[in-house]
Amino acid sequence: MTEHIPDWQAICRIDDIPVLGARRVARPRGLEVALFRNADGGIFALLDRCPHRGGPLSQGIVFGTRVACPLHNWTIDLCDGQAHAPDQGCTPRFAVKVDNGTVYLDRHELATLATDQTRPGAGPARPAQSAQSAQRASAA
Repeated sequence: MTEHIPDWQAICRIDDIPVLGARRVARPRGLEVALFRNADGGIFALLDRCPHRGGPLSQGIVFGTRVACPLHNWTIDLCDGQAHAPDQGCTPRFAVKVDNGTVYLDRHELATLATDQTRPGAGPARPAQSAQSAQRASAA
């Protein structure tokens, strides 16, 4: 198996991400990515969706290496995207590199990771339907 070599894309300066806050990154396909900065200066990147009801994690409260979803207070680990017990679920995590004050994300991950997810009206992100499948579902 061939090892993936990251192709880093500059996203922003570290100072563009508020301490204990987040910044959203739009992508051509798929849901936004949320960049988080904790009190220790750590930078983390997750899909901007809680695995519970699809809440925007970028609007949550950052504490330590976790973020609390603004909808139902689920806590998500910024290091791996896992929900903390008793909650269960996971949101995709993106590789991050910080060099000389600039934050980078891997182009390949931005283009491919979780791009088949769609924004739900309510509920967690779900696989996108084809137009034909969506028409059949609405006709039922």
